[in-house]
This record gives sequence, structure tokens and C-alpha cells, in this order.
Amino acid sequence: MAQRLTLVRLEHRQTLYEPDSIIHRVYFPLNGVASLLAVMGDGDMVEVGTTGNEGMVGTPLILGVRTSAQEAIAQIPGDALAMEACAFVEEIERHDAFDHLVRRYLHGYINMVSQTAACNRLHEVESRCARWLLMTHDRANSDTFPLTHEFLAHMLGVRRAGVTVALGILRRAGLVSSTPGMITIVDRDGFENAACECYQLVRDDFGQLLG
Repeated sequence: MAQRLTLVRLEHRQTLYEPDSIIHRVYFPLNGVASLLAVMGDGDMVEVGTTGNEGMVGTPLILGVRTSAQEAIAQIPGDALAMEACAFVEEIERHDAFDHLVRRYLHGYINMVSQTAACNRLHEVESRCARWLLMTHDRANSDTFPLTHEFLAHMLGVRRAGVTVALGILRRAGLVSSTPGMITIVDRDGFENAACECYQLVRDDFGQLLG
């Protein structure tokens, strides 16, 4: 399959595909993070799923669907391997092992989306914020990555003021530091204690499914 993959750079907030549009390429992030966003009629949006080096962007193609109701963007810049959609479909039809692997990933991804929905309903914003930052830290391969309060508010589905309060709590606990547009994880172990149970549940699930 290597000859059908192309190394590309995903830039911050680059659109990978738009709602209800044909998915032309799939992406396998090597570092960085992609977000799947549900966009409302008034322009408001909320993150419903994320993808890093454990998975791929373009999961509808696994099920034979060429479009998505959500928008996919590069949330944290990084490198990825890209493959044309038609080539991806051909490969999963040709190779049972590859088909089996991406379907196991899709199962884990659906579990993550379901857990995120429960988390957004039941857990406090600061523990949700810690969970989100931990998941991003796992995938970004760096302690420092670009992030604004406004963007994190969209990701968590809360007001910007709520994110400011949550990050203030984490900052005073010595877990994180920030400059305009950038954030740095200072105490990884402390973050894991501050995050809700959803972080470890999702991580364990992917570990069991993908090894």
C-alpha cells in the first residue's frame, strides 16, 4: 500500500472535508490532531470526535459512504499520510487484514464519540478540559501546541468564559501554562488525576482494539 500513500503537512484549522461534500482523500495522522465538528445552522459548532496517530480521517468510506454530515479540520498541525478515497476503498476490498483493522478502529471511534457525549452531559468543565488536553497531548508528540480559549470552547461546547475559568483552575494547580494562542502541559501525572474517567476508558478501549 505504501506506493499509494503521500506524506502531507496538515496546517492549523485546514479543512479536510466539508459537511455533505464528497470525501476525496483519507488521512492517517502521524502527529497532530484532526477534529470532527458538528456545525449548526447559526454557525455554532461543537467537536464530536478527534483523531490522532491511532486512526484515520474519512471513516464513512469504511462503510461505503462518500460523504459526512460533519466537518473535518486539522486541529493541531502535523504530518499525515494521505490516500485518495478511491484507492482506500480498493485497498480495503483487496486486503482482508486491512479491512479488519480499519473496522476495529471504527468501532473504537464510535465508542469514543459515545463516551464524549456522556462526558459532555455529566462531567464538570474542568475535568472535561483536562481530558481533552490529555488526548491532544497523547497525539501531538509535544508538550506545547497551538490553542486559543475560543477554539477550546468550541471543542468542549461551552462558553469562552467557562474555558477561561477551567484553565485558570488547571494553571493554579501547576498543571498547565499558556501564552496567547499556545498551551503547554507542565504536569502530565497531575493532568491524569484531574481528568474525568472518560480519558482512561477511551484509551483502554483503543488499546484493546488496536494493540
